[in-house]
Amino acid sequence: MEETINISALPSTLPLFPLPGATLLPRCSLPLNIFEPRYLKMVGDVSVSHKLIGMIQPLNGSLEGDKPELFLVGCTGRIEHIQKTDDGRIELMLRGISRFTIEAELQTTTPYRQALVNYQKFEDDLQTPEHKCNIDRSFLLQSLSNYLDKRGLSANYEGIEGAPDEILVNTLSMIIPFLPAEKQALIESDTVCSRCEMLLSLLEMATANYSSSTDNERH
Repeated sequence: MEETINISALPSTLPLFPLPGATLLPRCSLPLNIFEPRYLKMVGDVSVSHKLIGMIQPLNGSLEGDKPELFLVGCTGRIEHIQKTDDGRIELMLRGISRFTIEAELQTTTPYRQALVNYQKFEDDLQTPEHKCNIDRSFLLQSLSNYLDKRGLSANYEGIEGAPDEILVNTLSMIIPFLPAEKQALIESDTVCSRCEMLLSLLEMATANYSSSTDNERH
């Protein structure tokens, strides 16, 4: 059973980890390979405090420049597992807790960025949904199959089919390599149901676009 977390227990200041395409959603897991010195420092700092990291995407899908602009909505991840490697890297697993909105970025002396954040808009993230969305799972999985087939890819459907609606939709939203702006739209979807609708639209659009580009290359 998931541990219930009260919104008041979440810190108002979060360290930020900007990473294009690496998205996190509540109750899902995200593996990370940490090697940059500033983020090694960040992991070390939070490991002795609240163990929370704010995953966020760069606005333009790139980390170029000293301080790239960021989207305003990200997701808090709690370190569930951490492993140091012989070559100085850190491998860790984050568990999604709640989305947040950046209210202001802070001036700090740390090598990593920090921000004042607010969770109020996403308070429902802290509660496991009590009802299903009545999503058409067979249609979703068929759309996923069409998307993967066009790219010569496959998926572990046994593991996917047994997942609850929320975990199924959120996990697919995280792992499918949509464009950063598309992934951000999935992150910011109000509910799992609305996220599922957007996920279906993106899958169908990506499949159609891939088919069109492949046909054009043949002519």
